[in-house]
Amino acid sequence: MKKAISAIGGIKENFPSGLVVFLVALPLCLGIALASGAPPLSGVIAGIIGGLVVGFLSNSNISVSGPAAGLTAIVLTAITDLGAFELFLCAGIIAGVLQLILGFIRAGSISSYFPNNVIEGMLAGIGIIIILTQIPHALGFDKDFEGNESLFGNGYNPNYFSELIAGINPGAVIITVVSLAILLAWDKIIVLKKLKMIPGALVAVAVGILLNYLFKISGSSLAIGADHLVALPVPQSIDDFKNMIVFPDLQGFLNPNVWIVGSTIAIVASIETLLCIEASDRLDTQRRITDTNLELKVQGIGNLISSAIGGLPMTSVVVRSSANANAGATSKVSAMIHGGLLFICVLSIPFILNLIPLATLAAVLILVGYKLAKPATVMHFWHKGKYQFIPFIATILAVVFLDLLKGVGIGLLISVFYILQGNMKRAYYLSREELDDADEIQIKLAEEVSFLNKAAIKKTLKNIRPNSVVSIDAKGTSYIANDILEMIQDFANIRAKEEDIEVRLIGFRTSYQEFEDTAEDSHVLIAHRRAM
Repeated sequence: MKKAISAIGGIKENFPSGLVVFLVALPLCLGIALASGAPPLSGVIAGIIGGLVVGFLSNSNISVSGPAAGLTAIVLTAITDLGAFELFLCAGIIAGVLQLILGFIRAGSISSYFPNNVIEGMLAGIGIIIILTQIPHALGFDKDFEGNESLFGNGYNPNYFSELIAGINPGAVIITVVSLAILLAWDKIIVLKKLKMIPGALVAVAVGILLNYLFKISGSSLAIGADHLVALPVPQSIDDFKNMIVFPDLQGFLNPNVWIVGSTIAIVASIETLLCIEASDRLDTQRRITDTNLELKVQGIGNLISSAIGGLPMTSVVVRSSANANAGATSKVSAMIHGGLLFICVLSIPFILNLIPLATLAAVLILVGYKLAKPATVMHFWHKGKYQFIPFIATILAVVFLDLLKGVGIGLLISVFYILQGNMKRAYYLSREELDDADEIQIKLAEEVSFLNKAAIKKTLKNIRPNSVVSIDAKGTSYIANDILEMIQDFANIRAKEEDIEVRLIGFRTSYQEFEDTAEDSHVLIAHRRAM
């Protein structure tokens, strides 16, 4: 009984956010299918499975899955090379199986190594892309497909801005401004806050449809044409609907190229999913942690089912997940509601959905993008210092101007560089600021001294003057690489003897026989030894 009451409460609490995600996801599903060269319904099928199946099985409370723009180029190329969408669906099934295997071998654990500044940079970059790619739709210039994940997703067009200005639709601009005003007022005005079950996005959509209807019946030039509205296929009969669904051609499993495509999709989709899961956990106000290995298994099941019934491959998607979090979702019920609404509305009222202006949906997404790329977030990492800020800002720029995976890869490389640089600096410290003027030198090694520290230590030993006294302290060191030990041994046994340098080795383990053998030499003093 308690579970039933809890479930009902979850539906009531998450219905508004589920509705918002549905409104955001619908044009994205259609746009990504169009850009992928796939049947329009294939994107919607992936969205439905992502909501109902993946949403139910996943333990992520914020993430929402569906067709991903990051896979668009792979899908389009694969369909063209394979010659038929039916053959491509076999690759989707293979990708699903591989993702299941990745989940069972616990490959999802790699997501724990993504730094927070890179994840936040990725989110901010996606936010900027959302804003920049939705501005044309907000102005009534709907040349690009919905759901681009890079600024130049369709290639650089030097005449783009002149075309954009020439293509501005005043009616779309009015609807965008009114929609933005409604969305902003809905969270600010106390009277409207009480209407929790009615999300501002739904009101904005209704007002957008009404405004365009008034423009049309009045014969105004502000009326928005069909090319600026949601374009969902409308079946006239059951047979029409059946003809829209494509099933895989099982002969594709005998084609080696299908297996290559399936493997590629599995790897890229898994990486994108893990990145989005990390980002979704950051967006979760309750900071709940998702089991990433389970998520890979669930994504595998989702891709298996989606491909088996004619859907595109899917991943966990940042845009949907961000919209979900910003709309106030508290559990995975929201993702399931979005999937259920896609299923019900596409079957029952596609003609009503086709009245929705893209300008209204652009207003919803622009606000989502702003919340992801707020100036406050940039200032937060600025105040944390260059080691946090530079990977963060580099990730943003690379995500915006390249793509999501390349952007995150660049951010990770910069973060690793700073880690290595910091590790090399912390390998030891000198008791004097200027080594050249020091007669007594103390070198204190860090907790871990690896081959990365070899160059710095070698340079320091090289600069030590004859007739000096040198202490090399390893009391706080738990690991020293063998090549570092050999270098210290050579310095103590050979150069120190030749240049009359007194060397004190402190804290080295007794198992290093090389040092013990030199203990009788006047140039080398082992002042302290730790037991093994």
